[in-house]
Amino acid sequence: MALLNRIIPTLLFRSVKNSGNSCLYSPRLLVNRFLANDANTVVNAICDSLRRGNSWDVLSRNFDSVELNDLLVKNVLLELKEPTDAKRALGFFHWSAQRKNFVHEVQTYCLMVNILVRAQLLMDAQALLESVLKKSVGDSSKFLVVDSLLSSYKITISSPLVFNLLVQAYAKLRLFEVGFEVCCYLADHGFFVSLTSFNILIHVVQKSDKSPLVWKIYEHMIQRRIYPNEATIRIMTDALCKEGKLLIYVDILDKIHGKRCSPLVIVNTCLVFRILEEGKIEVAMALLKLMLQKNMILDAIAYSLIVYAKVRLGNLDSAMEVYEEMLKRGFIANSFVYTSFIGAYCNGGKLEEANQLIEEMENMGLKPYDETYNFLIEGCAKSGRVEESLSYCEKMIERGLLPSLLAFNKMVTKLCETGAVKQANAMLTRLLDNGFLPNDITYSHLIAGYARDNQIQEVLKLYYEMEYRALCPGLLAFTSLIRILCHCGKLEQAEKYLRIMKGRSLDPSEEIYEALITGHFEKGDKTRALHLYNEMISKGLKPCCPCDFGVGTEFC
Repeated sequence: MALLNRIIPTLLFRSVKNSGNSCLYSPRLLVNRFLANDANTVVNAICDSLRRGNSWDVLSRNFDSVELNDLLVKNVLLELKEPTDAKRALGFFHWSAQRKNFVHEVQTYCLMVNILVRAQLLMDAQALLESVLKKSVGDSSKFLVVDSLLSSYKITISSPLVFNLLVQAYAKLRLFEVGFEVCCYLADHGFFVSLTSFNILIHVVQKSDKSPLVWKIYEHMIQRRIYPNEATIRIMTDALCKEGKLLIYVDILDKIHGKRCSPLVIVNTCLVFRILEEGKIEVAMALLKLMLQKNMILDAIAYSLIVYAKVRLGNLDSAMEVYEEMLKRGFIANSFVYTSFIGAYCNGGKLEEANQLIEEMENMGLKPYDETYNFLIEGCAKSGRVEESLSYCEKMIERGLLPSLLAFNKMVTKLCETGAVKQANAMLTRLLDNGFLPNDITYSHLIAGYARDNQIQEVLKLYYEMEYRALCPGLLAFTSLIRILCHCGKLEQAEKYLRIMKGRSLDPSEEIYEALITGHFEKGDKTRALHLYNEMISKGLKPCCPCDFGVGTEFC
């Protein structure tokens, strides 16, 4: 046999013949026993057979007694690691996978992938990567595959392209969270994924409605100096549109720059803003520096964002220094920077400084916008300057703007507390005509304000208006309503609203119980009063003594 003459040295035949037992050994049995006892010879024999172009059937016949193991398979693949042998290595890989009682390990898959990538057999490599990722889903180590690729990378003299194919495979299988973690892991090991691979990854993430992850990946790219191209910016713009935030950032940039900015600038401004809103000021400043170096953002915008960041940190002196430097360099002031300072002064209770800045703005021809007025309305209300708060609200309406719900509710709260509930209600009426949408808190404060003035008809009117607008009254509204009904002796109506409360799974407060108990005692219905008293105790509330409700001590 030709195969016998190639594999077995003449010495073996002499050794068997001299033993006197040569009749016990067939040529095939000699081959198999020899191969089983000499791993290196097995490896060489298999590689020789593959290089001669032998089929899987021939391999199976010649090596049917060889028990495959991971070490032997890896040694064959390493012997065939050169690009000229890569297809033979792949053939052996598939052949060995068909053998009984043998399953390839992740490390073997990754060794084969590296060999294929070096030989530019990328479709085969991609297919194996997808296969091994499916096999490893749910594995305790999310970095098992990438670690295996890294361990065989140098041995096979592979290409960094293998890591790009890995990330793309993660994207294709929609395992993008792990895919991004692998990108970061590779960067820590000195391997950087290409822009194309990042684009594929963020495209899939964006399509999957994982907006926060899209921005996290984009931030990582800039930090690693992997700068976007048109395709990247198009994907990020789509993400902004899907979030419904594109016009918001376009509007902010119009206030800073005064002109429409390119998609690149819009996307990068959005990224910095998002990071600032998360409170990561230092990270945002580092990104701004990288963006300026690559002309990815305009100088005036960068200055304005730095001022905004320092204001958020509460460092107004430093923010003012940056602003003055901005002016010295020839950049003009803008509404965004002024509003940042106004917001800081309002939050700090420095209303005089805030009023002075808005006067400066108007004198310079800069237009205050909705956020500017919201800061002033809220700041004045918080400081008890309700007339000024109302005045700024009036100016907003005159300019076709609407206050934020938060700012308006704070103003309404203060107006109602100071007895100016009619003014608050009148302002709400004007705003409703302009499309303003109040919430249950707005109405609750108005109801509480009218209840303090014992204007029961206004309280009921506002309650019915809430119901009409499908706004569920909260505890404050029900407390005010029931208390005033009890005060006016309308206990049946008060009990009706108590039942409505309970039907909506709202637990009555101590104030509600006390108002009802007092009302029933005053009407002489001591049985109902004591029932409510006991109910109050059962709910863990701390009632007053019955004698504190203005009756005798016989029920104490």
